[in-house]
Amino acid sequence: MKRGLKIAGKILGVLLALLILTYFIFWIKWKIQASSHMDLVGEEAPVLSDNGRQFRDLNKNGKLDVYENKQADIDARIDDLLAQMNLEEKAGALFIHMAVMADGGELNTVPSITNPFSLLLETTPEQVLKKKMNHFNIMMTPSALETARWNNNLQKLAECTRLGIPVTIATDPRHGAGFDAGTSVASNFYSRWPSQLGMGATRDSALVREFGDIARQEYAALGLRLALHPMADLATEPRWARVNGCFSEDAHLAAKLTEAYVLGFQGDSLSSTSVACMTKHFSGGGPQEDGWDAHFASGKGQAYPGSNFDYHVIPFTNGALKARTAQIMPYYGIPNGQTSEEVGFAFNKEIITGLLRDSLQYKGVICTDWGLVSDMPVKKASAWGVEQLSEKERVKKILDAGCDMLGGESRPDLIIQLVGEGSVSEARLDESLRRIFRDKFTLGLFDNPYVDTEKLDIVGNANFVAKGKMAQRKALVLLKNDNDFLPLSSSTKVYVEGMSENLVTAYPQIVTDLSDADVIIKKLQTPSSPPVGDDLLERFIPQGRLDFPEDEKEDILKLISSKPTVTVLKIDRPSVVPDINAASKAVIADFDCEDEIILELIFGKFKPTGKLPIEIPSSMEAVEKQLEDVPYDSQDPLYAFGHGLSY
Repeated sequence: MKRGLKIAGKILGVLLALLILTYFIFWIKWKIQASSHMDLVGEEAPVLSDNGRQFRDLNKNGKLDVYENKQADIDARIDDLLAQMNLEEKAGALFIHMAVMADGGELNTVPSITNPFSLLLETTPEQVLKKKMNHFNIMMTPSALETARWNNNLQKLAECTRLGIPVTIATDPRHGAGFDAGTSVASNFYSRWPSQLGMGATRDSALVREFGDIARQEYAALGLRLALHPMADLATEPRWARVNGCFSEDAHLAAKLTEAYVLGFQGDSLSSTSVACMTKHFSGGGPQEDGWDAHFASGKGQAYPGSNFDYHVIPFTNGALKARTAQIMPYYGIPNGQTSEEVGFAFNKEIITGLLRDSLQYKGVICTDWGLVSDMPVKKASAWGVEQLSEKERVKKILDAGCDMLGGESRPDLIIQLVGEGSVSEARLDESLRRIFRDKFTLGLFDNPYVDTEKLDIVGNANFVAKGKMAQRKALVLLKNDNDFLPLSSSTKVYVEGMSENLVTAYPQIVTDLSDADVIIKKLQTPSSPPVGDDLLERFIPQGRLDFPEDEKEDILKLISSKPTVTVLKIDRPSVVPDINAASKAVIADFDCEDEIILELIFGKFKPTGKLPIEIPSSMEAVEKQLEDVPYDSQDPLYAFGHGLSY
């Protein structure tokens, strides 16, 4: 035994040494590459004066160019900029990819083993200086100060390029509860709000617009000027992984709240104080066939068995477009049976040009979802319907369909090749670049992309936090309350499972021994199926079944049947829980609200007012029989759309 352990120890030691050596070799290579990229850094843009007007001399030629003149007409500024850009610069501006920051808000110049995301991405100097890119989706942000510093460092690097084109920094939602791979990245220094589905439960468009305005102020203070949200999709398919990112399964409610959301971020029109919205996912990403998500091959098809394609467009026509959303993102899937060519939305000219551009007269930027062209370390390219095409051919098809930007990609070399061989004209690039640069100019980025690191108190200030808590209270839905079991009296001793361990300070009624409790409070996460594909990202996206495995359900029922129980259902997707519901004295639907807020409801510190924005199905059989594109159609739902009790 001892000899075996010694051998195993030696093997592990050798493997660890090889790992360290491999990292060291790569680190040296990265350092050399970083040095070569930094050799591309040019001069900083001086601030000069022209007839008493100060301007940033972005191209460092000592005079006021039209594109540098904030008094000039935006179309004239765009014309001047395009005339000065070379093909490499034009190609780079058509891409947006993820970016990471190093410690302290420094730029990611060398991948670090302490930051796994940096190992998956090119360094920032390579993206900005070599590939001429100027759109990035920031990932983890440790603090407000570091985020603001990172913005300023990134903008300074961009300023040192030939034309000094500023960076547009985009972000996934950050005001919710946690990290969902590929969909949201919570940051605890912002005010905290319910999920979009929770906002649907409030039915309050004024509150949603107020959220948008507050989030706008918090984002803008840090330099984040493009929101990769809201989702205008409909939650008509309950198994879909992204139900909690929708407002509702009801198109008209979703349209009303989508409009309010965009107006909150952008204002009545896009301006230098706005955060632009990239509303997604046209023409509605909700009706996923059998509920599988379209990031992956298992969910490449969108199904319309109820012939309800037009219903899913309503939140865009009556919501996002009505509010003049600056940008729109199509989803990954193939709209089965809706167009003459069975290809994914962003490759589909009938959807992008025929419907969105021509029929709906949309003039803004259209950006693909992430990773349609090249395989990524975490997932294969979502090139649904065009898998046989080369990467270069996929880019051409996306441009031919009418899209302007490519998300989650950094392959300007492919566009340079396409133009060089005559497959795509430079005039076609200019058509998209005009839309892209219109947003940059309108947001004021060419005039001043920097933020004041001394003025960050607005982020997560007490007033904003209080507003977020109010929204969480309005989002909670009381589903069941047998014989007015709730609210509990302040003297009731409760045993809590599935909630934060930091609640006992505010609630001394919490006991750690079940035998001492009068009531159990049990919080349940939505169940899901094991991953069906090989992509790493798919391991982190819950989808599929909505009912608990039998052994897990038995354990839950054993606990909640032992004493009167309040069951809290965290609604990422609607759980199938008829037995658990029957065994509970009260049931609450939670939409990413803080546990302390939930206990406030339970102990009667406020009266619940939320109404279900989706239905809660009664069985998996009912889920499987419902139609993916039709709202509130499962048979005998446990709780119907719009249900909600009060005290």
